Amino acid sequence: MIAAAELAVLALATYRGTQLVVHDTILDPARDRVLAWHENRPESSARELLLTLISCVYCTGWWVGGALLAVYLLTTGQWAHAPVLVHGVEWLAVAGGGVLANRWDDSRNAG
Repeated sequence: MIAAAELAVLALATYRGTQLVVHDTILDPARDRVLAWHENRPESSARELLLTLISCVYCTGWWVGGALLAVYLLTTGQWAHAPVLVHGVEWLAVAGGGVLANRWDDSRNAG
C-alpha cells in the first residue's frame, strides 16, 4: 500500500489534472470541438458519454486519478507488491482526495 504522503500528492495531482480537463481555458478549444461534435448527433450515447466525462469533475477525477495512480505504481515498481484489490482501494482514495480538494475549491470560490 502506498504511503499517506504519496496518497496526498497523488490526490492533489488528481485535483489539478481534473481542473485542467474540466475547467482550464487551455483546453477550451478541445472541449468546444467535442461539444460541436456532440451537437451533430445529440442522440448518440457514445458522444453523450464523452461530453459527460469531460464536463463532470467526479467522472473526470475518477479516470485522472486512476491514470495517475497506475503510472505512479508502474514507474516506481510498486504495482507487483500488492494485490489488485489494494490498488483498487488506493484508486478510490486518490480519486476521493481529488474530489475533496475540488469541493473545497468550489466552496471557497462560491463565498
